[in-house]
Amino acid sequence: MQSSINEQTVFSATATATAIDIREAATVTLERDRLFWFRSQFTGIMEMYANVETVANYLDVHQGWFCRCAAPMEVNPLGRNGYALTLGRFGAFGYHVEPKIGLELVPQRDLVYRIETIPIPDYTPPGYDVDFKAVQTLESVSPSPDTPDNVDITRVAWELDLGVGVYFPKFILALSPKLIQKTGDRLIIEIVKQVSRHLTHKVQEDFHMTLGENTLNTYRKLRKARTSFYCQPKSTTLSA
Repeated sequence: MQSSINEQTVFSATATATAIDIREAATVTLERDRLFWFRSQFTGIMEMYANVETVANYLDVHQGWFCRCAAPMEVNPLGRNGYALTLGRFGAFGYHVEPKIGLELVPQRDLVYRIETIPIPDYTPPGYDVDFKAVQTLESVSPSPDTPDNVDITRVAWELDLGVGVYFPKFILALSPKLIQKTGDRLIIEIVKQVSRHLTHKVQEDFHMTLGENTLNTYRKLRKARTSFYCQPKSTTLSA
């Protein structure tokens, strides 16, 4: 399934209300008990048309594909397995944030990969905090009638537990908590779906390209006949 994301649109999503720059919250000491925490869980898959060992060998060397595939998001390496990732500018109620998070791609164990939040040196999030925990598992999938007999299929099944804490100014806290929850939940789901679709498509293209033009063409044909990607929210909660 080809990504239909307009990169300039996805990474500059904003509300139409009068802008209140997130920098105004930068002077606030970020105390976790003062944040509104939106928590969401997601599940999804990414199919790769090669055997499990080949897919694992590719994912293990994330120093190459992660930076290539995350573009146009800004990515800066943090040590051997970490990255500082700037997602873009998002907002609602005239209140905007440009999330920047540190992620560690933990080396796989028994074909299970984990991605976890890590601190970014010399950086304090201005008015927000992020708790990101993802688990990816590689599994071989039996071919279906719409798959050529000589094509191996590896499914990367993943789950994401995401918490986003936001320090809201008083004028937003005066709004209905249900309205804040509904808007925040919707925005988080939108961001995760868009970023996931964009990143998955680029990883699939990059991976199959490394195996040659024939494999890339096979992938492009199969993605139209199979569900090679999906991302769905499992649940959402809000806590203040």
